[in-house]
Amino acid sequence: MKIQIGFDITLAVNSPNAILLMLNVHPDRKHDVLSGDAIVVEPGLAIENYTDAFGNHCGRINVPPNVNSVRLRNTAVVLDPGRPDPVCLDAIQHAPQDLPHETLQYLLPSRYCEVDSALMDFAWSRFGSTPLGWARVQAIVDFVHGHLQFDYGRARANRSALEGFNERTGVCRDFAHLAVTLCRAMNIPARYTTGYLGDIGIPPVRSPMDFSAWFEVYLGDRWHTFDARHNTPRIGRIVIGRGRDAGDVPITMTFGQHQLTHFSVVTEELT
Repeated sequence: MKIQIGFDITLAVNSPNAILLMLNVHPDRKHDVLSGDAIVVEPGLAIENYTDAFGNHCGRINVPPNVNSVRLRNTAVVLDPGRPDPVCLDAIQHAPQDLPHETLQYLLPSRYCEVDSALMDFAWSRFGSTPLGWARVQAIVDFVHGHLQFDYGRARANRSALEGFNERTGVCRDFAHLAVTLCRAMNIPARYTTGYLGDIGIPPVRSPMDFSAWFEVYLGDRWHTFDARHNTPRIGRIVIGRGRDAGDVPITMTFGQHQLTHFSVVTEELT
């Protein structure tokens, strides 16, 4: 399957300024990029590319004086297996002392995932008797999916997992943050993931396309994909970034006053 992805984003900024970008396909999918994935900046400002501490492809744009608007465009075609997210019901959960060192950071509290909060006690009271491994993660996903109501109109950029739990509403990032936090509370390494997820293999959705957020957990010998918002295996996920939470993987970050004046995202199967 071939999937076309892309975006068109315009930011009104004060200058001079700097903008960080995380908008390219993740390095572990670069071999699947058939064409494109080169960000175009208007006006013609250079992008300084680098890899962050989590292995994500990032860029920096330095905005000179007298530039008050920056437009970012990209389009790419990506080869995808066209299969739903794998399900591995027998994936085992490791005790913390048996986990690989590189997974341990995904057990710790982070900016939007307050493991060291009331959610710790709640997690153990709610999920402590569930079977270890895949079944426990699925129980957490089922709970989050039913507990939160998806509502674009009540989106908030700084809502934490505990706040989402108490407010019982949010968007895809809030579903992911709460599920990540509950998994970590149960000693299951969990990391936040952002990327493209189109309406492939499901009935058409009327709401405008956007970037999406889900999460991954470490069970057995690898990371597995879960999605607390949709709570069903989906086709065509294309990762952009992974981190401890949304604070590690901002699509754009501007160091100064700015306003989003245009935003559109495309992700669709090519026929």
